[in-house]
Amino acid sequence: MKVAKAIATRVAAAGNTDPSLPVRDGLEQVAVKLAGLLESNEALVSEICHYLIDGGGKRLRPLFILLVFRGCGGADKALEDAVDAAVALELIHSATLLHDDIIDAGMLRRGKPSAYARYGPAASLVAGDYLFCRAFELCGRFDERLVRTAAGACIQLTEGEAMEGRLRHHPAATLDDYLALITRKTASLFGAGGRVAADLAGAAPALIHAMEQMGLALGRAFQMVDDMLDIIGSEERIGKPVGSDLRAGVLSLPVVLGMRTTPELTALFANGAPHDEEELHRALELMRRPAVRGEARTLAEQQIAFACKQLDGLAPSAYRGALRTLIESQLDRDS
Repeated sequence: MKVAKAIATRVAAAGNTDPSLPVRDGLEQVAVKLAGLLESNEALVSEICHYLIDGGGKRLRPLFILLVFRGCGGADKALEDAVDAAVALELIHSATLLHDDIIDAGMLRRGKPSAYARYGPAASLVAGDYLFCRAFELCGRFDERLVRTAAGACIQLTEGEAMEGRLRHHPAATLDDYLALITRKTASLFGAGGRVAADLAGAAPALIHAMEQMGLALGRAFQMVDDMLDIIGSEERIGKPVGSDLRAGVLSLPVVLGMRTTPELTALFANGAPHDEEELHRALELMRRPAVRGEARTLAEQQIAFACKQLDGLAPSAYRGALRTLIESQLDRDS
């Protein structure tokens, strides 16, 4: 509770400060370069890429990368490098969204029909591959260690996808399993972003490591909050049907926490997707219990507190302040 009160106090004191303001110029460059890289000699590929990426999204990863770069002392002369790194990781993230919707047969994405629903699995798969190729085309001019960092994140992403499939409807899955899953599937790209951004800024090895750890913690907190929104948010707010993770048998945070104390939820999860709306509502009811929601929030708070601790290595600046705002604001997404 002390952590939650401290975070709430700081967020309230900051008001509605927009963490993107200190790096607005860099984000504009990201948008321009990203749009250009979506163009293909095949019109359908371009159309699918624009349909996904122009349709919204938080651009959280580019924002995080640019703030870390500037917070670590990144100079104007290296800003183009940071922009390219931000674009490359956003392209990788976007590619995974296309592939995820194929795997999950996801019909909605960001409040509208997914690319999978609109264009079909084959075209969406090709477009996802195209985005991956564009990302590594962009990465090709960087030093080997930076390319290896991006490639390592992609390896973890694919392993995370395989792990998620292995744990679908798995009644014996544990919290440790869940943490390993989200570290690979979600947090790895944030960790890579923090590491690459600090490296491009010329930071010392210890600070590069701290920024990577900060990214990993931010990514885990982001996914934990997303998992809770899946059961307590509205379809309009989250851009997909409530309970989508449960319907797909995905090991989400409320599922793994609820199964520890509720045999009924364990049985519902193990038996496959809820077979009717009555089963779905019952499972959601079990996962929405105060004890489950409270424990989930505590776990997210711990990740946020750890991420903020890594800011101690940065000199005071508008960028460090914006990073703190960005990190701590994740917790408010479930309120």
